[in-house]
Amino acid sequence: MSLEDDRRPTGDEMLARVAAEERSARGRLRLYTGMAPGVGKTYRMLEEGHRRLERGTDVVVGYVEVHGRPRTQALLAGLEIVPRLHVEYQGVTVEEMDTDAVITRHPAVALVDELAHTNVPGSPREKRWQDVELIRDAGIDVISTCNVQHLESVADAVATIVGAPVNERLPDRIVEEADEVELVDMSPHALRQRIRHGNVYPPERARLALDRFFTEPNLTALRELALRFVTRAVDEQLEGIVSDQGMSRLRPVSERVLALVDERPVTRRALHRGAALATALGTRMIAAVIETPAVERLPFDQARNLQEHLDYATDLGADVIRHPARDLVTGLVELARAQRITHLMLGREVRRGLSSPFTADVADQVLRQLPDLEVHLVSAGPAPAEA
Repeated sequence: MSLEDDRRPTGDEMLARVAAEERSARGRLRLYTGMAPGVGKTYRMLEEGHRRLERGTDVVVGYVEVHGRPRTQALLAGLEIVPRLHVEYQGVTVEEMDTDAVITRHPAVALVDELAHTNVPGSPREKRWQDVELIRDAGIDVISTCNVQHLESVADAVATIVGAPVNERLPDRIVEEADEVELVDMSPHALRQRIRHGNVYPPERARLALDRFFTEPNLTALRELALRFVTRAVDEQLEGIVSDQGMSRLRPVSERVLALVDERPVTRRALHRGAALATALGTRMIAAVIETPAVERLPFDQARNLQEHLDYATDLGADVIRHPARDLVTGLVELARAQRITHLMLGREVRRGLSSPFTADVADQVLRQLPDLEVHLVSAGPAPAEA
């Protein structure tokens, strides 16, 4: 045996092995998502449960809400249902999923509806997705559902579209880290027909739903959001596969936007334009500070401006990265290559009618090393001339 074979693993190596084993032992998450209630997410989830049961998989229903829909109710037949937890709240008994009972039963697969659901006060956990995380930590696969409007990154946009607040919200990372995400799609017209025929809500609720939330413009916008989110998730998974397989030198398989964050006022507009471009392309924006020695020596007021721009980037939903480098151009090139960036946003200052040579020079140097990159120079507009 060689000395190398007999070498004891370091502490970091042992922690890495344990983390890898825990990841492999953790339950998988399959998620059905759609633009709105009524498209058939719960129905598809139950169908999948029956398919797995027929293949000999141990499947239970952790929680399913049928909303009085007969065809969905019929699919519960033949599936084992874990009894629900009864929680007293303001003199009323409310039923929630009994997470501990699901874990104790320890099936291979648990069906858990409405991932974004907020549990009644007095429940062990505030959110159902937190219950699902515990179930997965126990090594149980979960099949679940959610509507696109509950995703944190789009909830505010949805609230503007439909004119009502979105109170139940689901962190994007829960969906992004899911092992499988399937879009249950339906045209706005078809969904309105389903509602009109009483297949989604009782007749007394159907007309009100059609006139308020389920209008044709609302559903069209929600469908677009759902399509973009799922497309983005697929693109990110594909990029991950390309990176894992050592094919990172190939051209990027999806669009990726990087915005430079520095202390200049124009940065705020560059971030805004970068976020708009990322949304149009169906991807996420990366906001990056290139931490050069000059950045580390910024005066207090400029360092404060830099932090405010980072906070703004976070508010826009960007992934914030701090990348150390010996100089700005080197850092941008390194980060663009590592993140497989296709679009770079740079703020371009204009003073007294003349553009600053700084940004153009940086853009030229970056493009010499990354000729396939698209560089966008974003201007805040000319500053007032001095008297």
